[in-house]
Amino acid sequence: MTKTFAELGVAPELVAALSDRGLTNAFAIQELALPDAIAGHDVCGKAKTGSGKTLAFSIPTVQRIAANGEVHGDIRGLMLVPTRELATQVLTEVEPLGAAVGLTSLAIYGGTDIDVQINAIKKGIDIVVATPGRMIDLIERGEIDVTGVTNVVVDEADRMADMGFLPQVEWILRRVESSHQTLLFSATLDGVVDSLVRRYQTDPVTHEVAAKEVTVAEMAHRFFTVHQMDRDRVASKIIEANEKTMVFCNTKRMCDRVAEGLEKLGVTAQPIHGDLRQRQREKALGAFSDGKVQALVATDVAARGIHVDDVDVVIHFDPPDDHKTYLHRSGRTARAGGTGVAVTFALWNQELEIKRLQRRLGLDVPLVEVFSNDERLSDVFHWDD
Repeated sequence: MTKTFAELGVAPELVAALSDRGLTNAFAIQELALPDAIAGHDVCGKAKTGSGKTLAFSIPTVQRIAANGEVHGDIRGLMLVPTRELATQVLTEVEPLGAAVGLTSLAIYGGTDIDVQINAIKKGIDIVVATPGRMIDLIERGEIDVTGVTNVVVDEADRMADMGFLPQVEWILRRVESSHQTLLFSATLDGVVDSLVRRYQTDPVTHEVAAKEVTVAEMAHRFFTVHQMDRDRVASKIIEANEKTMVFCNTKRMCDRVAEGLEKLGVTAQPIHGDLRQRQREKALGAFSDGKVQALVATDVAARGIHVDDVDVVIHFDPPDDHKTYLHRSGRTARAGGTGVAVTFALWNQELEIKRLQRRLGLDVPLVEVFSNDERLSDVFHWDD
């Protein structure tokens, strides 16, 4: 059993706010990072999405800013993240913590009305969660001053690098002139991420949660041969028997078609892909997280950075291109110690593709022909029992 937040030195007000959400014991990365971060050290954390790292940097950032008292009217906490989806998700963790100690928080990203964000900033914001592009835009307009920021977070630095954002991140970090704490989290710490650590952190304490790649042993696997005209119905039977299901398709067009087909069968489903407006994507993700939507139908690209707890089943409506994609998709059922089921659909002409995929995964699972009237679809987890 990991330590409680109180045992790790978290302030009573924040312990109470966490407890209100049913959180009392820390995850591994939180137990490692919190004492050093709360003490004011720069921390370099190696941890993946879904490991609990958001609270590992949110708690000390909020606690230290609150303890330091008023500095001036400009922002004191700056959290840089790679995507708009991640910005909103981080804000949902930061906002209630900040509110517990009288701090205000705001997410800033492109694709939304910049004037609305400017007006919010003018009212006074303590902590900003931002994507680099919009942050630079606001700094250049003179609407945000980061020179006096006391607490900096760089989240998912490896994905920042993959997406070509590191020059923007460095541009922002160079403008933080005051003495400040920097917390950096990344799934990998080599190459360009290491150069970021060396340039912008001072004697950082490094904490690593054993890179817990999702393994095939952490979930149940089902491979179904389905008929093209029956796929929607098979999917709907699985979805209806569970709380939250993520459905993966290989194209944006297929996402829309599948979501529409599921809706016609009485399943609440929302597509999420790059062609949708940001507000639509946020609305779909929020409804899914809150349990108002049974199925989120996503492309691989749109699903990056999305972290939803308690996903029961992942359906590969289209078989993934490779075993890494399979694990990345399927791992959404096995986050933070959870378990789940991955169901892969195959059409009659995709059997060889599935066999190749299984060989790469080290799996030997029968490919079962399934129709939508199969009663076993109501419990795919215990399919073999």
